[in-house]
This record gives sequence, C-alpha cells and structure tokens, in this order.
Amino acid sequence: MKNRFSVDASGFLQPAKQFTSPNQNDRPLETPVSLLVIHNISLPPGEFGGDSVAELFLNTLDCTKHPYYERLKDLKVSSHLFIRRDGEVVQFVPFHKRAWHAGTSCFQGIPDCNDYSIGIELEGCDDQPFTDAQYATLVEVSRAIMHRYPAINLARITGHSDIAPGRKTDPGPCFDWARYKASLIS
Repeated sequence: MKNRFSVDASGFLQPAKQFTSPNQNDRPLETPVSLLVIHNISLPPGEFGGDSVAELFLNTLDCTKHPYYERLKDLKVSSHLFIRRDGEVVQFVPFHKRAWHAGTSCFQGIPDCNDYSIGIELEGCDDQPFTDAQYATLVEVSRAIMHRYPAINLARITGHSDIAPGRKTDPGPCFDWARYKASLIS
C-alpha cells in the first residue's frame, strides 16, 4: 500500500496542514533525530474538536474560555504533529527543529528527549479509545518519519509516560500499542 505521507528535506510532513509554533528552537549540534514519542491531548480534557490545542501550541489560547485553561496560562509547549480524531494531521514544528513536548524526560539513560525526538500528539485522553482514523494516520506518518530518520525503529518508539514516568500518563491505557506496532510492520 502506498503511503500518502512523506517528509521533505526541510523537515515538513507532506501533505499536512502547517502552522508555525513559536515554541521551538534548534536541536543541539550533531544530535540525530532518533526517538518518536506518542502523546495524547484534549482541551478541555476529554473534549474533542475545536481549535484549543492548536491555540495552545501557537500561544494564542484565551485562558478565560474555560476554567481548566487558567492552569495553562503562560505555558509554552508544542509538538511536531497533532493528529485529530478524524485523522487530519497538523504540523507545528519542522522535524529538524526541537519541539517542546517531552519536558523533563529520559530514554535509555539519555536525558532531555526533546533534543533528539519527534513528538506526535493524538487528540484524545487516557480513558477513551483512539479512533481507527487516528491509528491509520499514525501508522502512515510513523512510516514516513522512520523512512526519513532511520535511527527511529520499533524499539525507539515510546510513550510520554515511558520517558517521564510518574509525571505523565499519556498516551494512556486506551492506546493500543500492539495494534499500532503490528500495523507498522505489516
């Protein structure tokens, strides 16, 4: 099956909707992209649709719109990609840049995962299943990323909860790792 996604030389996923988050910076010199981190996010928590996640990543979220948003005031975060419930992909940071998605983190003894990882946020939460459209898109996007960044293999795909244990729980128990990884190799 032909993959509808590819990563161009500038680090952009084609075709994907593109927005530029100010919450990014350069990766440390000579640091190869070698890790893929899966997250979930919904704003407000458990509610899907709308533009709040994009607004958070773009620093334009009106924190008076919902009581939960007050805790997000002045938060500066981003992700490389956001996959909506219908499978639409939005890119906020080119892959060669460092997105601010992992926070305090460590993978296989190497700290600061933002330095060498790509972050993908799935629209969702820990206690609700993800959609078939999200899995299909995530598999295709992951394949395109793995093709462009061969240091990323199945063993170097992880969840936010794995690199920030005790601090983060996403993508959560409803994320079907077996389904996702089996689809990557089929």
